[in-house]
Amino acid sequence: MEFKYDVVVVGAGHAGCEAACAAAKLGAKTCLITMDMNKIAQMSCNPAVGGIAKGQIVREIDALGGHMGEVTDATAIQFRMLNRSKGPAMWSPRAQCDRGKFIWKWREILENTQNLSIWQDQVEELLTVETKAAASEDGFSHRRENQFPRAGKLFPTSGKAKRSTVGVRTLLGVVIKAPCVIITAGTFLNGLMHIGRTKIPGGRCAELPSLHLSESIAACGITVGRMKTGTPVRIDGRSVDFSLMQIQDGESDFHKFSYMGEPRQLPQLPCWITYTNEAVHERLRAALPDSPLYNGQIQSIGPRYCPSIETKLVTFAERTEHQLFLEPEGSSTRELYLNGFSSSLPIDAQIEALKLIPAFRDLQIYRPGYAIEYDYFDPTELRHSLESKKVEGLFLAGQVNGTTGYEEAAGQGLVAGVNAARKLGGQEPFVMRRDESYIGVLIDDLVTKGVDEPYRMFTSRAEYRILLRQDDADARLTERSYSMGLASRERYDHWLSKKQTISEIEDFCSSYSVKAALINEGLKALGSEELQRGCKLIDLVMRPGLSLSNLAPMIPALKDKLHSIPDRREEIIEAAEVRMKYSGYIRREKEVAAKIQRLEDLRIKGRFHYEDIKSLSTEARQKLAKIDPETMAQASRIPGVSPSDINVLLVMMNR
Repeated sequence: MEFKYDVVVVGAGHAGCEAACAAAKLGAKTCLITMDMNKIAQMSCNPAVGGIAKGQIVREIDALGGHMGEVTDATAIQFRMLNRSKGPAMWSPRAQCDRGKFIWKWREILENTQNLSIWQDQVEELLTVETKAAASEDGFSHRRENQFPRAGKLFPTSGKAKRSTVGVRTLLGVVIKAPCVIITAGTFLNGLMHIGRTKIPGGRCAELPSLHLSESIAACGITVGRMKTGTPVRIDGRSVDFSLMQIQDGESDFHKFSYMGEPRQLPQLPCWITYTNEAVHERLRAALPDSPLYNGQIQSIGPRYCPSIETKLVTFAERTEHQLFLEPEGSSTRELYLNGFSSSLPIDAQIEALKLIPAFRDLQIYRPGYAIEYDYFDPTELRHSLESKKVEGLFLAGQVNGTTGYEEAAGQGLVAGVNAARKLGGQEPFVMRRDESYIGVLIDDLVTKGVDEPYRMFTSRAEYRILLRQDDADARLTERSYSMGLASRERYDHWLSKKQTISEIEDFCSSYSVKAALINEGLKALGSEELQRGCKLIDLVMRPGLSLSNLAPMIPALKDKLHSIPDRREEIIEAAEVRMKYSGYIRREKEVAAKIQRLEDLRIKGRFHYEDIKSLSTEARQKLAKIDPETMAQASRIPGVSPSDINVLLVMMNR
């Protein structure tokens, strides 16, 4: 074997799998290194994909040509569309998956991706050399003409002494050479698990940590911190009394994650809902002195929006119960996941407390919950391409950047893989705007604001969420992805066909006239106000409570139009309807985004010596110097940089 590649990806979690596939598809000879080929894309915590805002990220990954969506559809054992009671900008798909099938579906994809090799080993060291290179403002090795003349405090980017990646060294003593290395090590970097006062080195239960890689990265001047996450107990379903819980069935309509492929195939399984009680809380409180979170054993911070059960008891002391979801781990296993009961309390406390819930009185478990501490790297030291500012050719993606969740990791991995391949080809980095994708929002938040706790995506983090709906990810991203060679021709044609059909439906509704006398009886039956005079069909579609589906029986021409759609009829009808109903909001949000885009077009990286600009506030000088934003818009989003500071920079630009 020749251990020489264009791109090396360290870690085969969700970020690593997407990164490796993306780089390989774009022509880079890629090596994916994993400790265990039988745990590729392992779902370390809940075997579920999607959820609020996370589901939108998965659809974006799919629209770009990534694989998380198709793997989820192929292994889904329960699907639900969350937030249906709200507007379509908030709808979020979520699926419970078969954990084992998810791994093997991903492995099948990886083993059949051209230009991609897999090596089972553990990376011990990042190999770098000190170089002198003239770097452009985006960090890529090619030169570009300066957009602004040298004047005042503006100055062109100059070459600086820096380090460059040359490969990695593994535990087996193998040196694998590559000019680009993508680190996607998840929770394995100096991972330490906690169960009560017991501490066990590990990246996951029964899996060894990576003990030296983090140090070799830190030696390059990259800032390292510690974070904490946790996972709940795994329950033997044979010991549960399901009759004492509320059943929660999934949905069987047309929705899924991937825009391509067949409908979901696996049998759909239910989940169940139960609650803690005061007796449970009393037993858990008695164990708090042995909790690593409260006895000083764990110093790092955990995820705010996925707290442990002991954190819930302390933070929400007035609550007499907490909701728990019991979820299947697969279609052929009795193992169940207890969502809402993440814990690092001693084993006896976990079991005894759960047995005080009626449905769990005869409880048997496969393993207890535990907390895990791990290293992460300061994401403000990254460019939007996810390449390190301090080490050329080093890309970081996933939990090592301070995020939580499989979806956030996979989105970062795809971007890192694309940009590693594009860097090798001397091409511009692939960067998505905040009005273009949730992945764009995620990465901009990381590199601009940094993290002081594990980052989780929410719809509230996106200022343009009406534009970032789960139904239109293909409209936003597929054509752009195809133009750079990631999305396939099949996917591109698939989108063009859908795009044309949506436009035909919109044109039909905008031009078709409806007579009041012919439709009022039907409107009355639907509880909608009767027409006083004729109108265009689109005016009815835009009414609350009316849809193309319930109008079609009353309007034969519309019924014929909808039935003429050759395939994906329900998906296309929903997409067209959302666009018509929310056209005013969409147009308004696009106008706001266009105004902000003017600041996005003002590139300022490397053109100010911020420490010397006395008219800026002290905090602004320090933070601007640290982050060195790419654009004026990014500068405006840095915490501590005020509108007056931005005005100072704009005045200097005009000079």
